[in-house]
Amino acid sequence: MAEGSTFKRCSCKDDTGKALGQKCPRLRRPSGAWSHRHGSWNYQLELPPTRDGKRRGPLRRGGFDSQEAAETELAQARELLALADPHDPVTGARIADLIKKTLAETGALPAVETVRRKIRTGHDLTAEITVGEWLEEFLKRKRTIEETTRRSYEGHIRLYLAPYLGHIRLDRLKVSDIADMFDQITEFNAAITERRTSDDPRARASVKHRRPIGISTMHSIRATLRHALNLAIRQDRLLDFNPAAVLEMPPKTRPKALVWTDERARRWQQDFRTHLAEEKQRRGGRRVDPIDAYVSTPRPSPVMVWTPAQTRLFLEEALQHRLFALYRLIALRGLRRGEACGLRWKDVDLEGGTVTVAWQLVQLAWQVHEGRPKTDASERTLALDADTTAILRAHRTRQHQERIALGAAWKATGFVFTQHDGDRLHPQHVSDQFLWLAYQAGLPPVRLHDLRHGAASLMLAAGVEMKVVQETLGHTSSAFTADTYTSVFPEVARAAAEKTAALLFDNDTDLAQPARLLSFQR
Repeated sequence: MAEGSTFKRCSCKDDTGKALGQKCPRLRRPSGAWSHRHGSWNYQLELPPTRDGKRRGPLRRGGFDSQEAAETELAQARELLALADPHDPVTGARIADLIKKTLAETGALPAVETVRRKIRTGHDLTAEITVGEWLEEFLKRKRTIEETTRRSYEGHIRLYLAPYLGHIRLDRLKVSDIADMFDQITEFNAAITERRTSDDPRARASVKHRRPIGISTMHSIRATLRHALNLAIRQDRLLDFNPAAVLEMPPKTRPKALVWTDERARRWQQDFRTHLAEEKQRRGGRRVDPIDAYVSTPRPSPVMVWTPAQTRLFLEEALQHRLFALYRLIALRGLRRGEACGLRWKDVDLEGGTVTVAWQLVQLAWQVHEGRPKTDASERTLALDADTTAILRAHRTRQHQERIALGAAWKATGFVFTQHDGDRLHPQHVSDQFLWLAYQAGLPPVRLHDLRHGAASLMLAAGVEMKVVQETLGHTSSAFTADTYTSVFPEVARAAAEKTAALLFDNDTDLAQPARLLSFQR
């Protein structure tokens, strides 16, 4: 190992103007001890030859306040050079290059553990990979993930992680950098809200198709970054610490599902009429798309559930629509949109009255992809009621008639629900038609996915056990089902209250007679 040495020198000069350096008499006290007030400490260390074998000048560093500080950095430099195998002069030359380069750029030596890791994994010692470059590499390595997951990663990286963090060196990424990214996203959320309500059409146009990012999405963005950085730690050992893993964020809470009670629906109808009138006035009397106003009018919760009567009213409105059977399946059996669109006739047993969920159509941006359901629990067989089975029979007969009418132009895709020519449905078309039917029925708005919430609530209101509801919806745990998809209908809540009171009070007792209680006096 190269030894090196420390020494003290100053900038004093003699009468001829020649620097005294280490020979200045003021560097030492009369006793021979080093002066604490004059000069500074330095060190010198021989460096290995360059890659082409040429002798390299020694490494000299100065300006240290104490001999201890100079010896500490000298020891670090010696440790760096010792990382190279004595029989590997190329690596020794590269370490020397790295030391010179890092000192010139930062004024400090590179971290020993970082260099050791790069040597062990075969990385270029002088390469400085950025967060953006690593995220690109991360995507290349994720070859076997679902297409939906890939699109999610790509979206998070393209829209947020690369623009905000991509320029930062990977090994210098700090928790504060990630926190600052989310602060900026939050500020942009406020800007979107402000510009959307601006009187300036250019301001509104600048945020067209942009929507505020919710806390759940922020958690997903952080999860993508955390996963990418974990890969950098486990596979390439480019990091010793994952800053995304320790970042504190507001809790991710699911919105509480609320039922469209008569009072809530009445208030919303008033708000909708007011909102529609304001939009017409803002547009100078020009036509306003009623569906835009319908879905943009604020509702009590992002997740709203129709009452049984409201769901029945929707199905009556949809009765003549060619997708009526699809909407009925979602409303009663809780299928996801993609699962209903991906249902094939080979997975329908009309004799046994069952459907098997084995495929789904997933919309990514505007592209549609066929794939397996979300989880193993999502692959399930559902029992059908007699009416739904009969409706599916009628639907198959009508589809058969369409196939005969089109002849060779019919596309034999095998899907239960198709376009008029037999081709697969686009999931967004299903959602658009759902909103239009709900609007036509005069109902307060819910998302198509909220029919799934309603299905869970309907089953529970009918007395179906939670475990059965969980398996019907295709969840991995009943706790998730209870926490996320169940809403208590008002009539169910009232019935529960009456049953509770009945356990305590008997109608034959005085306590069950309100009139006697009201006349009670002290």
